[in-house]
Amino acid sequence: MQVTCLGGVRTVTGTCFLCRHRNVSFLVDCGMFQGGRDVEKRNRGRFPFDPSGISAVFLTHAHIDHSGLLPKLVRGGFRGKIYATAATEDLCRIMLPDSGHIQQMEAEWQTRKNQRLGQSPVEPLYTVEDAERTLPLFQEISYGVPFSPFPDLTICFRDAGHILGSAFIEISFPGESGNQKALFSGDLGHPGQFIVRDPEPPPRADFVFMESTYGNRLHRPMEDTLEELAGILRQAARDRGKIIIPAFAVERTQELLHALHKLQTEDRIPVLSTYVDSPLAISATTIFRRHPECFDEETLRVLATGDNPLEMPSLSFSRTAEESQALNELAGPLIIISASGMCDAGRIKHHLKHNLWKPENHVVIIGFQAQGTLGRKLVEGARKIKIFREDVTVAAKVHTLGGFSAHADQNGLLEWIGKMDPPAGQVFVVHGEESISLEFASRLKQRFAFPVQVPHVMEDLWLAEPSRDEKMAALAEGDRLVQESAENVLHRIQALSERIAGQSWETDPVLLHHMEKELRKIRRHAEKLGKMVGVEAD
Repeated sequence: MQVTCLGGVRTVTGTCFLCRHRNVSFLVDCGMFQGGRDVEKRNRGRFPFDPSGISAVFLTHAHIDHSGLLPKLVRGGFRGKIYATAATEDLCRIMLPDSGHIQQMEAEWQTRKNQRLGQSPVEPLYTVEDAERTLPLFQEISYGVPFSPFPDLTICFRDAGHILGSAFIEISFPGESGNQKALFSGDLGHPGQFIVRDPEPPPRADFVFMESTYGNRLHRPMEDTLEELAGILRQAARDRGKIIIPAFAVERTQELLHALHKLQTEDRIPVLSTYVDSPLAISATTIFRRHPECFDEETLRVLATGDNPLEMPSLSFSRTAEESQALNELAGPLIIISASGMCDAGRIKHHLKHNLWKPENHVVIIGFQAQGTLGRKLVEGARKIKIFREDVTVAAKVHTLGGFSAHADQNGLLEWIGKMDPPAGQVFVVHGEESISLEFASRLKQRFAFPVQVPHVMEDLWLAEPSRDEKMAALAEGDRLVQESAENVLHRIQALSERIAGQSWETDPVLLHHMEKELRKIRRHAEKLGKMVGVEAD
């Protein structure tokens, strides 16, 4: 079997692995790149494969960095099945249309801006309709039940303990020395987090694709985190301020509600009006209540008493834009939980704009913040940030709580892979910022005897010695990808050339000379590249 790393390697988003076994091609995850404009441009590139030639997608969980390009895949011609757990399917039924809506809104906003500048309109990455066309392709899979969607391939989903319905995926296939097994970790959960069960121990595998999001750090114990949160809430109540908490709509919001319920029940914090201001989080909370099969024993015990850790008398949900806007007029102390968790989209940006400049307010960051995001800037101590292209002073107190992470920390990751008996044959470290993946790979090498590698994007990995036909097919596919890539580069150069040529430089002779020189270089490069790929440059 051949695996091509398309995303989620040396970066923490865009997870996607293209797997080829004999005449079958399938994906493990199909995620969106997130974390700033430059990273997100990768979402608009053409898939390095024909979507109509993909037979299936095996989806580890519903987070957009693992599922967010499924509608684009369908838009491109994919008609196979998307295998996922029941809870993941339910979450995708709200998250993918929501993502489609965001794509349309962002495209409309950019189009209006372009039209004012006399530029071309922008097409959305995909639409709500594309997302709706994706949903019938889902096929529900149960934990721990092997199935064979194709000859010589057996798949089994196991509980990853990350979010509701999350799984790591076990793929068995024939190799030269008998049956072999590859394991894709997806995102592994933090043992002891609220609501969901801890990750299952991994079965023995010849190849493991292992996430490393927090491969360089340790989380604080949950009890310490709860006490720190309680202290922040008590201080905010004394300050009469608002507590703004950016939270991912799925899992983090529900875990936070569970924590607030626990703190209130134990009289460790004052009863504060709490508002969940995210339609997606509200819908996700409803889905959580429908899937107790994913809950841990503690949550089930609480439910058995007739109590519900996701409900409190002080809790309100803001569904409409008008209800969200009305929160700006309310006086503190109160708690606002809103998405997105990295502060780069959604209603949270409005709440930050209205509240960051007030010193009595508090912002509590409880999740991972990718490089380039607004949340990362707050964590790094920025004193002034841009929101909706306006400068906003950061006068509110910004707190970072690491214990709420739904990702396993370095110890959790090491303990998980250490439970594999006998040890793994080889480990590929993925899904982490490059420096973190490299550091975690070093720790694995120090602690275990198995080979460890940090793959690069577009790297091909052979998990079993390929047959002659597989080698020839891979060469032909490689030639096609080079051709497509070169043509894409050529077209971009030509577009840039036209844009530069269309500008007016007459008022600055020095700049005009410089730009003409650069333009000649671009045209020479375009002609050379055109000859290489058999496309005539204009």
